[in-house]
Amino acid sequence: MDLRIGVSQTAKELEIELPDDADAASIRKDLEAAVSDSSTFWVTDKRGRQVGVPADKLAYVEIGSPDEQRRIGFGG
Repeated sequence: MDLRIGVSQTAKELEIELPDDADAASIRKDLEAAVSDSSTFWVTDKRGRQVGVPADKLAYVEIGSPDEQRRIGFGG
């Protein structure tokens, strides 16, 4: 599963590859808790590295699967 995080006041986004057993509902719950507490949203990637983003700097978060349809080019 992939996690994309947009950080306010920067043009770049964080793209994190999560472990295969990651649960989208659990990640969403942790995210909502961090936002409501104005704390740091922590997530662990597939290699065991931890990434933390202050909740007040979050612009957007996309939770999805790398198996989802991704289109490249001009095809329809």
